[in-house]
Amino acid sequence: MLLEGLKPGLRIEGLIPAEVLTVIAVQWHGTDALELTYKTTAGSLGQQVVFRKDEGKLRIAQSGSRAFDAPASEFKLAAEAQRITLAGLFDPMIAVATSDVRPLPHQIQAVYGELLPRTPLRFLLADDPGAGKTIMAGLYVKELILRDDVARCLIVAPGGLVEQWQDELFFKFGLRFDLLTNQLIDANANFNVFETHPLLIARMDQLSRNERLQTQLRETEWDLVIVDEAHRMGAHYFGGKLEKTKRFQLGESLGEVTRHLLLMTATPHSGKEEDFQLFLTLLDRDRFEGRSKVTADTSGIMRRMIKEDLLTLEGRRLFPERIAETVPYELTRLEYDLYEQVTDYVRDGMNRAERIGGKRRNTVGFALTVLQRRLASSPEAIYKSLVRRTRRLERKKQEILNGTYRETEPTIDLEGLDADDFSATEIEQVEDELLDAATVAQTVDELNAELLELAELTRVAGQVRDLGTDRKWSELSAILRDNALTTDANGRPRKLIVFTEHRDTLDYLRVRISSLIGRPDAVKTIHGGVRRSERRQITEDFTNNPDCQVLVATDAAGEGLNLQAAHLMVNYDLPWNPNRIEQRFGRIHRIGQQEVCRLWNLVATNTREGEVFTRLLLKIEEQRKAYGGKVFDVLGEAFTGTPLRTLLMDAIQYGERPDVKARMHKVIDQSVGDGLKELLEERALASQRFSEADLAALHAAMNDAHARGLRSHDIETVFKTAFTRLGGRIVQRERGHYEITNVPAHIRAGTHGPIAPRYGRVTFDLAHVPSDDPRHAELLAPGHPLHDAVMDETLRRFGGALNAGTVLVSPTLTQPHLLVGVIEEVADATGATIARRFGYAYVDSLGTVTPAEPAPHLALAAAPDTPEVTAAKALPWLADAEDRATSWIISHRLPDYLAQVRSRRSTELARTRELVTDRLAGERDRLMFDARVASKKELLGEKPKESSESLRRKAVELDHRLRARLDLIDQQALMSAKPPLISTAALVLPAARG
Repeated sequence: MLLEGLKPGLRIEGLIPAEVLTVIAVQWHGTDALELTYKTTAGSLGQQVVFRKDEGKLRIAQSGSRAFDAPASEFKLAAEAQRITLAGLFDPMIAVATSDVRPLPHQIQAVYGELLPRTPLRFLLADDPGAGKTIMAGLYVKELILRDDVARCLIVAPGGLVEQWQDELFFKFGLRFDLLTNQLIDANANFNVFETHPLLIARMDQLSRNERLQTQLRETEWDLVIVDEAHRMGAHYFGGKLEKTKRFQLGESLGEVTRHLLLMTATPHSGKEEDFQLFLTLLDRDRFEGRSKVTADTSGIMRRMIKEDLLTLEGRRLFPERIAETVPYELTRLEYDLYEQVTDYVRDGMNRAERIGGKRRNTVGFALTVLQRRLASSPEAIYKSLVRRTRRLERKKQEILNGTYRETEPTIDLEGLDADDFSATEIEQVEDELLDAATVAQTVDELNAELLELAELTRVAGQVRDLGTDRKWSELSAILRDNALTTDANGRPRKLIVFTEHRDTLDYLRVRISSLIGRPDAVKTIHGGVRRSERRQITEDFTNNPDCQVLVATDAAGEGLNLQAAHLMVNYDLPWNPNRIEQRFGRIHRIGQQEVCRLWNLVATNTREGEVFTRLLLKIEEQRKAYGGKVFDVLGEAFTGTPLRTLLMDAIQYGERPDVKARMHKVIDQSVGDGLKELLEERALASQRFSEADLAALHAAMNDAHARGLRSHDIETVFKTAFTRLGGRIVQRERGHYEITNVPAHIRAGTHGPIAPRYGRVTFDLAHVPSDDPRHAELLAPGHPLHDAVMDETLRRFGGALNAGTVLVSPTLTQPHLLVGVIEEVADATGATIARRFGYAYVDSLGTVTPAEPAPHLALAAAPDTPEVTAAKALPWLADAEDRATSWIISHRLPDYLAQVRSRRSTELARTRELVTDRLAGERDRLMFDARVASKKELLGEKPKESSESLRRKAVELDHRLRARLDLIDQQALMSAKPPLISTAALVLPAARG
């Protein structure tokens, strides 16, 4: 009877439909039921109770489980479809080979040396601006998708960057991400929008401010979350209290719902070590718990590379030199009189605001500094600002008289402003609101008095504007004539970018520059009110149209735009946040820039804030000579004790006092002089750089990847063959380009995303996807929905040939062999997969396994239908060849594979264990000490800041967290190899000798 014959190693069919099971163990329960433990062909274990009445359904599987009777053409087609589908398991750089990018050494090292080896990932990518972090993220996402490690990915970015992310991922990597728009949310009103869209890009503030979306987000699970400009997710200590921003709380939520978390920012460190370590808790709460002034150890959790240290594959410096030059000038007599009068108005308002105190003090003070900056910007900006402010205060007075006035003045977070928490567009909007509305005057009489002042200021400003003797414009026009209005060595007009702080100045400059050049179309403008799609179009025109020579922009153009078509830049207005200087410079100092980048900073030396900037720029130039362009990357971090904004406000309010001047000079000298030196030394220690040995190793790795990886010719051949057999039509248009005239409905009905019924131009070779070709050809490669759908349908239609096997003939073998495709896997004790690989191997009659080339079946011919071939299928050793191959792989190959994975991962886990233990145990012990001190005070009748009971409770919680984390690390460190999975097999015979 069959049930009595069941024993370990026997293969059976009938228990699970279309599945051959290997018996692992049998345990009888009485005489009519047994507990069967088995292994599936996929390698997973299962158990089932089998009753006597089920005996008729079972049968012994065919010897060796394969009949080797599949047509060779179907086997080879399915084998190629399987190999391409599993390419991520054997091609170490599959994303590079199938994406429209030419990655640089630091990008390859980031993705393949830092990100991919870490699983699960918790990492901060903090390379300098312009280093191509979006490219690195795209490569990482595509690698994980092709390795079948990521199916659900969420990208969170500032609002102004989400469409750029969507474009880059589609055009460079063929990845189709949806944008989380209001329309998308409304269309999914009855569903969780995060559940229905597995590849999604969301605006940071859309998530941080919408509680309903946050609730839905917390109900979902993601494989990978990427946060761009992650430094905006800040938290701060105020006194002894931790204040978490909404963005920071969003970051905490994201970390809880994802397996992999990648944070990206070029400015991770605001200079405050406490805030930096709070930020790092988003990656590892245990490792950075509590307040510590000791510099954080970011090994294994952060990568930081400096522009000036980046190299090309040939070993040349990637970025050219950066040179900044101060252009000093003095205001004319009339301009200076206006400056003094407006400054007096601003100072008087500031002094009155200080006496009021509270939130109004910050609001009014900020509004008045905006007015002062517009005064420094241009006669046009100050005149129009005074006119708008007058109108707003007139309206406020009328509302008070009518009894309809309601206090609705907006407020401003100065800390957030200095910490660079707001986008340039957000700052433009809040400045406009505050400038017009914020005032100390609250009564009609007070408003009348202020309106009288404004009337006189407006009259003088109008006089200066109408006179047309603008000294600042004179300096800019000289720079334009000497540089932008000349041609380069190739006879092409040079391109130049002018940055201003204000829309009024931007419009003023557009008119004047157009007049100077003599062509209105030679000048383009970008500001916060320009929509993202328009910004892209303007950028394209500026980059590719030789007649478009000058771009005038506010800081809205300093976020996310690539403007390296220009190498000349003017700061018409200097920003009060020094981070903005680097962000602006970074628009032209980017990958692909071939020219030395020059920056001119215009400064009115006979003004209070001009004196601060003159001193600042002098110290920057001194440090630039010593350290090169690196100084621009750390300016924001230099002003931590005293923000630059504070220095400038002090200059306006008290600038004539010698003691204030001396203090300002001292702060600048310490921050930019001594401070920059320390920061640059710290960055040098924390940063990575490439040596000649690193580049040589990288070249070797890329050559190895090329040798082992997929080739575009193979992808093309398989796709065209499979697509045609599935009913599709593809015709060649010109060399390398094809047109797909029909995609069958059964292919479009898959789960790979939107697939068009036809494609006008596709290619399989990156060489035929030039970025500047208006006839854009889509790259058909792994990751493209049509390509992947065709591979899936091929495996569904012809995959049976892989299970049945076929017979092939080799011109090189002298004895029959079994060719097998093998998947090997390493997992840890949590059940998580740590590493997987796929490859082919030959098995001889003794069960010895030898590696085969990446696609051995391609070089093998179909066996003829002869009695000799039929007899070969019945060779006795084939019956257990796969079992013997599995045993050989387990004993000879898996130990080395497991050792490789374990070595890399164990080092990282040991370091994490040490850092987590030091931090949590140290915080626990500190809390217990504080609890003892508090307890003594309580016994003496004193009231401590925090009760001893509360402190002990926190210490116990940290102890529990430490134990739980160490248990998790123990499980992650316990790694084992799963039994190898043989995915297919073919009998390979030696060719007949003639």
